[in-house]
Amino acid sequence: MSSKPALAFIGVGNMGNPMALNLVKAGYALTVFDIDAEKTRNLQAAGALVADSLKTAVHNADVVMVSLPGPPQVAQVMLGDAGVLAHLKPGTTVIDTTTSSVELIKQLVDVSTQKHIDYLEAPVTNAVDFAALGKLSIFVGGSLAAFEKHKPIFEVIGEKIFHVGKAGNGATVKLLTNLLWFVSAATMGEALMLGAKADIPLNTVWEAIKSSAGNSWVAEHDVPSIFAGHYDPSFSLALCCKDLGLINDIAHSQGYSLPMGSHALALFEKAKSVYGADAAELHVVKLLEDQVGHYLRPTDNAKS
Repeated sequence: MSSKPALAFIGVGNMGNPMALNLVKAGYALTVFDIDAEKTRNLQAAGALVADSLKTAVHNADVVMVSLPGPPQVAQVMLGDAGVLAHLKPGTTVIDTTTSSVELIKQLVDVSTQKHIDYLEAPVTNAVDFAALGKLSIFVGGSLAAFEKHKPIFEVIGEKIFHVGKAGNGATVKLLTNLLWFVSAATMGEALMLGAKADIPLNTVWEAIKSSAGNSWVAEHDVPSIFAGHYDPSFSLALCCKDLGLINDIAHSQGYSLPMGSHALALFEKAKSVYGADAAELHVVKLLEDQVGHYLRPTDNAKS
């Protein structure tokens, strides 16, 4: 008999699906549930069971993993008489990989503790392609004992795994990294535009950035999405704005405001109003392209 815990996975969209698939491949008995059943098809083909409800997905689970768009969806799925926490047996562990709010996490931990359930918040970063490779970075807040017990699960889906202390700290670490990401994404467009309008070949500008103090995840990972003109559809402007709102909320709860965080939120909100909530993350760069009338493509067909 396998010593691996029985897993349930709730929410198998862009990030949840590759995480769940890696767990199936690693030999975990996995039951999955998503309100969009189509998202479960590849997991079923790989050997996962597909549940027809939250209750049936989790009632026999030792560990329940969650990957959802944000705090409203987590609260809806986890709380109330029909929520996941109402159906879990004592001793179960919840591993929530959603980027959520500190306040909601604390509420979920309180409810879980009353039910003798361990609640680990474990937001992840490094995008969909790294999720597929099992090379996510994971920031885990909550019980150290529960973290150590379930570290083999984290090691399947992630490469760099941090226990960051009490519940809520995971969200804080994840969101501060996203602050750096989003500010860098906006300024990357400005940097590329300065080079392009000076008639410096964009590939030269890009290589110079990567070889300088200005290098970053955005320079390494996101610039090709700008050059391709698809602006990274794996992450939406709606999610950017959600996260930036949470980032600013953390600062406000700590008694101050973030000048760059506030400006970034306003800029991404403007991009969302122009291109729509589902538009790709780097449409914040397209705002500048449209303003200038020059498109950041390393070819001869960029408009000037």
